[in-house]
Amino acid sequence: MANEKSKILIIEDDIDIADMLVAYFQIQGYEILTSNWGVDGIKSVVSNKPDLVILDIRLPDIDGYEVARRLRADRKTSTVPIIFLTEKRDRADRLQGLEIGADDYVTKPFDIQELRLRVRNAIQRANQETITNPVTGLPEGGIVDENIREYQKKEKWAFLVVSLRNMDAFRESYGFVAADDVVRAVSLMVNNTFRESGHRDNFLGHISPTDLLLIVEQETANNLVDRIHVRLAQALDFFYPIKDRENNDIKRLTVQISVMTSEQGRTLSVGEIKSELLQNKT
Repeated sequence: MANEKSKILIIEDDIDIADMLVAYFQIQGYEILTSNWGVDGIKSVVSNKPDLVILDIRLPDIDGYEVARRLRADRKTSTVPIIFLTEKRDRADRLQGLEIGADDYVTKPFDIQELRLRVRNAIQRANQETITNPVTGLPEGGIVDENIREYQKKEKWAFLVVSLRNMDAFRESYGFVAADDVVRAVSLMVNNTFRESGHRDNFLGHISPTDLLLIVEQETANNLVDRIHVRLAQALDFFYPIKDRENNDIKRLTVQISVMTSEQGRTLSVGEIKSELLQNKT
């Protein structure tokens, strides 16, 4: 069965095949999204962030090759696993799909059990490869979950989440490059504050692109929160062009920090810990 509701987007214009795939993979424990058009499918990948795309090559607007090209060209969607589903059996067609960056290629009519295994394997490979954040180089994905579990076994720890708020508004105004620069700079400032406070053997990583997780000794947590707040409050204005620094109409970047101690989180699952930390920010 799928773990923690992995999300699959099916881009397929044959309604009978799409309905069959939806019914089958829902029974297997996956969350399923569908699209019958290539352009709509691309929009769905961006907005829903699926764990995998099952992509038909023959679509009514743009073909699956073009869908894959656009997904691979966009930094936000470039790493989503793609399995082509097609009636084309020629070697040249298969090579074309693989050259674009598809993870696998299944021809119709297909064995549904084989497709299930290919889907499972592609998602597992993608999860294993997600080790570091491409913008900051800090750990993310499974390695973060592993550290949470390890520290749950220890005494007197604290989890801190440092969250950058209003990043969507900043990105819309100044672009993805500027937004990445903010995330990179904030992570460096948090890391420097972390190290300056003597936290050399603890953990710093991502639980989302704009949420940093720190694991520290419980007795030092409050002091570290104060130091991070001060450092980032002094720096956030400098990410804006000079002409916008005094503009009160802008939805400005802010930082919020949440804390969970060992007493609060010892019996929670990793998912529950993340959810609590993201909901309770100071």
